[in-house]
Amino acid sequence: MKIGVLTSGGDAPGMNAAIRAVVRAGILYGHKIYGIKDGYAGLINDDMILLTSHSVSGMLSKGGTFLGTSRSSEFFEEASRIVAAENLKKRGIEALVAIGGDGTYRGAMEIAKLGVKTIGLPGTIDNDIAGTDFTIGFHTAVETIVDAIDKLRDTSNSHQRCSIVETMGRKCGDLALFAGICGGAEFIITPENPMEKELMFKRLKEHKEQGRRHAIVVITEKITDPFALAQEITEKAGFASRATVLGYIQRGGSPCPEDRILGSRMGTYAVELLNDGIYGVCVGVRDSRMVYLPFANVVGQSRPKNEMYKLVKKVS
Repeated sequence: MKIGVLTSGGDAPGMNAAIRAVVRAGILYGHKIYGIKDGYAGLINDDMILLTSHSVSGMLSKGGTFLGTSRSSEFFEEASRIVAAENLKKRGIEALVAIGGDGTYRGAMEIAKLGVKTIGLPGTIDNDIAGTDFTIGFHTAVETIVDAIDKLRDTSNSHQRCSIVETMGRKCGDLALFAGICGGAEFIITPENPMEKELMFKRLKEHKEQGRRHAIVVITEKITDPFALAQEITEKAGFASRATVLGYIQRGGSPCPEDRILGSRMGTYAVELLNDGIYGVCVGVRDSRMVYLPFANVVGQSRPKNEMYKLVKKVS
């Protein structure tokens, strides 16, 4: 079998580990693996390369994605998808492993309608994909955020400040949740754990009066303007506050061991599913076991509220 592999949407540490696993497992089973450059744009532009074991040598520890990625709005035009499917057909590529988030899965669903055997792997730091406990890249991003919180605490303590740390996550608060717990945050504000401003101001004022020299507030992006919130805390709680938006730094860096293992397991499992004639599904990990679900059961679905919220206390 000839199998294509691509990464699409936002990059995530561990994507290269997943590509490497698809290539090495595929070769082990006698398949040929083609890397598609820059996501779905590479399908449209017929930009593909034959990958060998040597091609992915040393890729396990590299962040980002060596194949490149993009957000191709053009792919959601039917004419472009037909071109993409024809490009695969003329090369004899009958299966596609797509690594990315919800948008990537939607693209895989669409090209499956044109006869391509598709498998989706969840690659996104946001951990916002249904059907899996963790996504490739999430654990590395949490480590990056915790490292930033630890460093901010040092300067916050020195200057007697409250530090607001804004994380990525979009509609899922898992990055803020896990990093906030690991970083000992006084407040963790996420879409699943809404902000209670007046209570926060009251508690922070009490902290200041008790002589505490610092406080940490971790908040998911797009909930509020963190700089305006910092100003409010300064004015209403009497606790000098500064905001830090971590931004794209959360996506970069060498993947941590958990993401190297997860990417490797998922990439290998994708090839095994294709060997068994199973496709039109996306891979996940549940209770440490590899699982798969039809795309329709995952795309556009919300994740249940993480049980880690049981550990969250509004004040330390």
